[in-house]
Amino acid sequence: MHKLVKHSIVVLVTVALVSVVLAAPASAQVQIEKREPSAGAMTYDLFFLRPFGAAATIVGSAIFVVSLPFSALGRNVPAAGKALVADPFAFTFTRPLGVIRFSPD
Repeated sequence: MHKLVKHSIVVLVTVALVSVVLAAPASAQVQIEKREPSAGAMTYDLFFLRPFGAAATIVGSAIFVVSLPFSALGRNVPAAGKALVADPFAFTFTRPLGVIRFSPD
């Protein structure tokens, strides 16, 4: 009987430790709050990221035009247009100022 109690306690402690470890990421996700971008983030975005995004849009558009015959033969014009033109355009012109992480999907 004494052996059964020890075994039960070991199993109970193991289950408790595993459940705490697995529950930690879930509780961390709940505590994430959205913050307004700082003035520094907005300045960095305006003077560094936006010009690079505009350049990427222009260069991507040129590459898209050059690759258009090959994309048409491969039947992937929409995918090429999205990757080379639409995504850089959205990153540069439709994203809120100071929001560095951006997912267009």
